[in-house]
Amino acid sequence: MLGGAEIRERFLKFYEQHQHVRLPSSSLIPDDPTVLLTIAGMLQFKAIFMGQAQRKHSRATTTQKCIRTNDLENVGVTARHHSFFEMLGNFSFGDYFKPDAISMAWELSTKVFQLPPERIWVSVYEQDDEAYALWRDQVKVPDSRIIRMGAADNFWAAGATGPCGGCSELYYDFFPERGTAGADLEDDSRFIEYYNLVFMENNRDTDGKLTPLARKNIDTGLGLERMAQILQQVPNNYETDLILPIVTRAAQLADLHYESASAAGKTDLKVIGDHVRACVYLISDGVFPSNVGRGYILRRLIRRSLLKGHLLGIQGTFLSAVAQVAIDLSEGCDPAVKKNAPRILKELQLEEERFSSTLGTGQKLLNDILQQAAAKQSNGTNGGKPSVSGRDAFVLYDTYGFPLEITQELASAQGVTVDLEGFTQEMQIQKQRSKDASKQVDMTASDSLREQLRQIRATQFQGYEDVQGAGAVVAVLHNGQMVSSAQEGDEVDIILDQTPFYAESGGQVGDQGFLRAVATAESSSAASTSSSACEALVSDVQKMAGDFFAHRARVTAGEVTVGQQMSASVDQGLRRRARCNHTATHLLQAALKTVLGDHITQQGSLVTTQRLRFDFNLPRGMSGVEVHEVDELVNKWIQEDHSLATHVVPLQEAKDKGAVFMAGEQYGDEVRVIDVPGVSMELCGGTHVTRTGQIGAFKVLSEGGIASGVRRVEAVAGPAAIDHMNTLDSLVRAIGQQLKAKNEELPARITGLMKDLQAAQKQISDLRSEVAQAQLPLLITKAETLPSGARLLAAQVDGMDAKSLQEAAAQIQASLGDPAAVFLIASPDSQKVSMVAAFSPAVVSQGLQAGKFVGSVAKVCGGGGGGRPNLAQAGGKDASKMSEALQMAKQQLQEKL
Repeated sequence: MLGGAEIRERFLKFYEQHQHVRLPSSSLIPDDPTVLLTIAGMLQFKAIFMGQAQRKHSRATTTQKCIRTNDLENVGVTARHHSFFEMLGNFSFGDYFKPDAISMAWELSTKVFQLPPERIWVSVYEQDDEAYALWRDQVKVPDSRIIRMGAADNFWAAGATGPCGGCSELYYDFFPERGTAGADLEDDSRFIEYYNLVFMENNRDTDGKLTPLARKNIDTGLGLERMAQILQQVPNNYETDLILPIVTRAAQLADLHYESASAAGKTDLKVIGDHVRACVYLISDGVFPSNVGRGYILRRLIRRSLLKGHLLGIQGTFLSAVAQVAIDLSEGCDPAVKKNAPRILKELQLEEERFSSTLGTGQKLLNDILQQAAAKQSNGTNGGKPSVSGRDAFVLYDTYGFPLEITQELASAQGVTVDLEGFTQEMQIQKQRSKDASKQVDMTASDSLREQLRQIRATQFQGYEDVQGAGAVVAVLHNGQMVSSAQEGDEVDIILDQTPFYAESGGQVGDQGFLRAVATAESSSAASTSSSACEALVSDVQKMAGDFFAHRARVTAGEVTVGQQMSASVDQGLRRRARCNHTATHLLQAALKTVLGDHITQQGSLVTTQRLRFDFNLPRGMSGVEVHEVDELVNKWIQEDHSLATHVVPLQEAKDKGAVFMAGEQYGDEVRVIDVPGVSMELCGGTHVTRTGQIGAFKVLSEGGIASGVRRVEAVAGPAAIDHMNTLDSLVRAIGQQLKAKNEELPARITGLMKDLQAAQKQISDLRSEVAQAQLPLLITKAETLPSGARLLAAQVDGMDAKSLQEAAAQIQASLGDPAAVFLIASPDSQKVSMVAAFSPAVVSQGLQAGKFVGSVAKVCGGGGGGRPNLAQAGGKDASKMSEALQMAKQQLQEKL
């Protein structure tokens, strides 16, 4: 019996023997804005298949880590659904095509893995007669085991336009004795698809017309877990040696034996095994739990695992123990996982502790909600299927950390639905959350433009050493369309064949400056005067289609034409600022690792001419001491005036030397390394100073959280740091002049003023309390007696702050007896509104709650609030609505009492 590791190795070695280059798995964080996570083996080669990048090899083979979470409800339920899986693949970039791909797939299946040929079935795209004939005539698969299928099953396309082609899939038959008549490849109890061959042979245009590609490609995927199920002869993927050890460890912690567990228990154990495996690889690749994007997917997987463990009766924390097994099994897939084990285990433990603190309370609340929903159904009070309200689902999500999908899953198990529309409305009301930036891209337009750009030479960047240069205009774009020229006043993108301008990338903003026409013999004629006098102001530079530098510019004089020679002048002052901030960002990361630990990894950065920003993983806030240490350490390295060394080396060599790189970034075979010896070494394509002393100064401006487990440091360096210090100096001088105090006397002077202010505020508060007490007898006389016998006072009062208002309402309610209700409203500063409701015990027993009541009335004034059933306070922002709010409160209390 072949183990999973041996299956993986045999696949890769087989294709290496057929001249394929073995390449490592790419990160689960893809260099592709269209997807959150790597979902297929071909994703790292997508740019090559789309014609957006040059191939470095004609053949490649990989094992690729993949994550798919679109059908989590099926994980553990079916035999082969997973959130994390390994996809083995072989790829041809314009080299071999159908005959060789089919022949090698058959040889691998029958010779290397020794699958009985009579158990293998094949599907082909219904219009692909060539593939059908190759399987039948070259491989000798009988017609009865070759099935034609439609485009929905056997046709692959990159999108509405672009490369596409038919697929051919290989299936293993667990029950060949059932014969071929009426066999259905969709029958999961009999067949398992284990290998998919994609034949990219056509290009589809905007009209849907298919044109043969000049260079045809092969993209394949063989599911490692599925092949392991076949070869190890087990009933599902979870019982292979790739996953079963993880499941077994979870069972041990639940004091269970997997083999004898109930069907529901087995499902829960499989979910834990699958999800923990996925979490291990996600965290290793730099994903951290949060409420947005990839972080939300990770958090959802962790919390589903915890809920399943809770249902199984596992006591205490357990994820780290289960994750350790997944880590031990990871080496053949991704050796970096073991290296990152401490960080993985720590992050899982922290997230488990966060969720465990609310898990029991949240689950009890959900059980109560489900019971209430069922009770309403049995009483016929909700008129339909029992349902959890959107508000309740949101409280579970927002307060107790239950992802909506988990609430739906647990509710569905009891036949209860969830009000998704109501949940969405509650989400919209919630305070603004961090959201992933997104762009709507017209793929048809970009494909057309990309095709035009292929006809010209890509931009050569010459700006690492020089900020002055010259180049020829190879393209002018106006509103995204290529034009031959641009006139004065036009806003255009100008592409040069070479430029000293840096295009935005790696977190560093693009350069600014000028483009000016270079006078030539041809430009001396009168006809070309406007062209030779041309000047364009460059406000930004962006990369377009990978290798083309688009200078975002406004033509300030003359005419820009394609073919024109231009001098290029980068604004040296702004470039110097960017260089200082970028090198300081490297020093900042090194300082953070020194002070906080090597587990710190970059989550994002921004380098502008004004400041720098660095995001990193940390499950807590930095202390003031730690921030100071980082600040001091960066300035120490600046003062030591370290020289920077730049090297271009093979990627693996850079990694072997310990260069820091960002997970999810796509790097070429050779990379640029910025080395500050003994301090920092990073992969970076940005611009930098030559010595750290050129930075001059560095100052942290702020440190704070931007998502769960992710912190952000903002800082300034170089000229921007001097600007910041000058601004602070001017501010301190101005305060000193106002307070008539020297700089060193300011802290004591301000402390004294604060004490005086607090004393004055206390006097004001005491006076207001006295005023309130003086008004009480008069207010009590305004109370009315309702027909029910209840006493009611609803009044607007003046001169009271929120505290005095609450004290007055409580005293008046006590003096009115029981039942009695008091509502007071005031505007302490003529803008904001304060209101209080005080209800006696008899009023509360009738179902009236002061907190809910005052909260609803406060909405009239644009506010809100709440409190206890007998005494509650609220506020508002619109004092002009006070009369309306008072009338509403009085009317509602009269009706209810």
